[in-house]
Amino acid sequence: MTAEPSPTRLPRWRGFNLQEKFKPETNGRFREEDFALIARWGFDFVRLPLDYRLWTDQADPYALREPVLAEIDEALALGQRYGIHVSLCFHRAPGYCVNLPREPLDLWRSEDAQRLCAHHWAHFAARYRGVPNSRLTFNLVNEPKQVDAATYTSVVRKLVSAIRARDPDRLIIADGLDLGWTPVQGIVDLGIAQSFHAYEPWEVSHWRAPWFPGADTWPEPTWPVATADGIRDKKAALLGERVGMWRRLEAEGVGVHVGEFGTYKETPHAVTLAWMADWLQLLEEAGWGWALWNLRGAYGPLDSGRPGLEYEEFEDHQLDRAMLQLICRH
Repeated sequence: MTAEPSPTRLPRWRGFNLQEKFKPETNGRFREEDFALIARWGFDFVRLPLDYRLWTDQADPYALREPVLAEIDEALALGQRYGIHVSLCFHRAPGYCVNLPREPLDLWRSEDAQRLCAHHWAHFAARYRGVPNSRLTFNLVNEPKQVDAATYTSVVRKLVSAIRARDPDRLIIADGLDLGWTPVQGIVDLGIAQSFHAYEPWEVSHWRAPWFPGADTWPEPTWPVATADGIRDKKAALLGERVGMWRRLEAEGVGVHVGEFGTYKETPHAVTLAWMADWLQLLEEAGWGWALWNLRGAYGPLDSGRPGLEYEEFEDHQLDRAMLQLICRH
């Protein structure tokens, strides 16, 4: 396990998103074999995208269901057992989710939703008070979008206040604006870290993703990207358009981590590896950690179902050996 981290400089945690509590359709207990394999491969981080509905009593949204919370406790215990940092993220928070279905209340505009979300985070803060930050962080709300900076800043401040009222020392991470792309200046003074999501360009990372509007109409992606003017300078473009602004944020004393990155399974394998190689090199040069979306599934090295790929049989899984070797090098 790494040393106690600081909100001004996060360790270079590297690992995966695990989806057992990502939505009701995937709800289950976190798997010990995942933690064991992640540690065996040399990684030290998992991000758990969580759906608050799973532990919420339908009759009373302020009442939390202990059996589901106990399964999140199990993930934290597995992290300790295998030397893996666990970051809890409200992928679906009371009042907001980037995915359908939409929430009945609006976290950005409803004080009722804000109070409810703060209540849920306060419960987690009290539950895990005293757990070292080397083992556990809180990632407030996944991929805020269609919200202005002032409104987002106000909501983040309320959630941070609720957490710190129960656990003043908990290390907190806030996603950037615009789906985790844009640093947030208004929360720099809070003493929290920030996370960006490395999916740029979407035309490469989300080609044919069924939930992404218009993705089925895009031309088959290449990397580097072919444009009307010729070939786009791949690495310089990523550095200038995304990494540069996050480096400037870090220079202001804000720790940075990449909570998600990867390409959907329809992106051709060779394009995926070339795109990932450039992103991984940039993140390594910046000294930032990352969490691939995901370990098992359409983005990851296990059981992705990527067309045209020859998989390796590996412990009851289909392994993308080339992807695994690439991420292990970075």
